[in-house]
Amino acid sequence: MIRVCSLTDLDDRKPVAFEVGAEYTPVLLVRDGDVVHALRDLCSHAEVALSEGEVTRKGVECWLHGSCFDLRTGAPSSPPATEPVDVFAVELRGDDVFVDVATTTN
Repeated sequence: MIRVCSLTDLDDRKPVAFEVGAEYTPVLLVRDGDVVHALRDLCSHAEVALSEGEVTRKGVECWLHGSCFDLRTGAPSSPPATEPVDVFAVELRGDDVFVDVATTTN
């Protein structure tokens, strides 16, 4: 687990991009109340940053073609994407947000 930011650095339901770890893995964090979701910050359809999109009721929406990805599973919830994006484990330790980019959950 790698410390990425403070919980107070994240606005509710606003995607934020980070590069995490020695490999500079592109990670998108989304705070939803007291829960933080971490996904690979790369659309599986168009290979653009999901962090430039917005969070809708379907998940995070890619700004380029409108594909949406579930925040919990990374599964596409609307086309044109058909492949999921990686989801990373998140751990909150007090006010600190830690992400494990070594293991994906999908």
